[in-house]
Amino acid sequence: MDRRTIKIAMNGVTGRMGYRQHLVRSLLALREQGGLPLGDGTVLWPEPVLVGRREPALREIAERHGLEHVSTDLEAVLADPEVEIYFDAQVTSARETAIRQAVAAGKHVYCEKPTAMTFTSSLELARLAAAAGIKHGVVQDKLFLPGLLRLRRLIEGGFFGEVLSVRGEFGYWVFEGDWQPAQRPSWNYRAQDGGGIVADMFPHWEYLLHELFGRVRTVQALTRTHIDRRWDEEGKPYEATADDAAYGIFELEGGPVAQINSSWAVRVHREELVEFQVDGTHGSAVAGLRNCRIQHRGATPKPVWNPDLPQTEAFRSQWQEVPDNTPADNGFKAQWELFLRHVVLDEPWQWDLLAGARGVQLAELGLRSSAEGRRLPVPEVTL
Repeated sequence: MDRRTIKIAMNGVTGRMGYRQHLVRSLLALREQGGLPLGDGTVLWPEPVLVGRREPALREIAERHGLEHVSTDLEAVLADPEVEIYFDAQVTSARETAIRQAVAAGKHVYCEKPTAMTFTSSLELARLAAAAGIKHGVVQDKLFLPGLLRLRRLIEGGFFGEVLSVRGEFGYWVFEGDWQPAQRPSWNYRAQDGGGIVADMFPHWEYLLHELFGRVRTVQALTRTHIDRRWDEEGKPYEATADDAAYGIFELEGGPVAQINSSWAVRVHREELVEFQVDGTHGSAVAGLRNCRIQHRGATPKPVWNPDLPQTEAFRSQWQEVPDNTPADNGFKAQWELFLRHVVLDEPWQWDLLAGARGVQLAELGLRSSAEGRRLPVPEVTL
């Protein structure tokens, strides 16, 4: 087999997501399996170029994984004609400037979400990329999770009949950082640094709802900063200025209503850190990261409300597990493979910077809805 090397500038690999999901579990995993077969006798070999501000940290990662290329000079990396793709997993506040540089340099762009701090900026990035004629994509990993792939299979098979509602519960308790270290970086809790659960999670909810059930037409949200004092990575206290919980209602095209609670100040009493219950006229499903359970209308029990008697039905045991007929790979890796094939073979791709702008728009409208105390329309986004 012939091997084609594709150089990818990776900015933000010293962070949790950039390192674990994108570098180790995606591109390095592709290398471990011998590269990405393109179907014509060629194997695509990703060659990461680690970019960032902290050279010692970058070199330590490179040495750990046997990588050659490290740089703290983004401009120089983007000027290298051998670098074809720019990937960004930095903090949100730094992303827009770097993507603009990459687009101006003619590089294909793949990045984490949100793509920018504001909807106006995110839409401008999509327009710049379109004008430059480059290929571009935004990470929408949750579409590739095993539980949600099974849910998609149910939808496409007509299991639900008419979908009536979607209810989502996401979150877990993120420790404040004083008596136990926090599981998330401190910038997530500072609005001035681009933090906040709305900015983080509403883009996810936009693409999940849009792709599985229909475009979001209206949003009504209530946000809170439940924990207003936290401790950073150095053990220093700081004021948490970003929202750490959001309670949203989304009206979808065609009539379904979605309600999604997102919180970093909730203790988990469910099987997975995120679960979605979908109710339809013919059946219901509960899908999480990995699992999916169903109840058809023919197997639906007939509960009767009577608070004077103890409940004897074990409702959860009455649901059936959806079989894992097609085992799924890591979601980040699966989307990387599709993007690389899009770049090299021009295969179809729909998760572009315009899709990323829709997510930023929904987050922005969600925050505005909470501030103004009213439901807001979500206009369709076009170039």
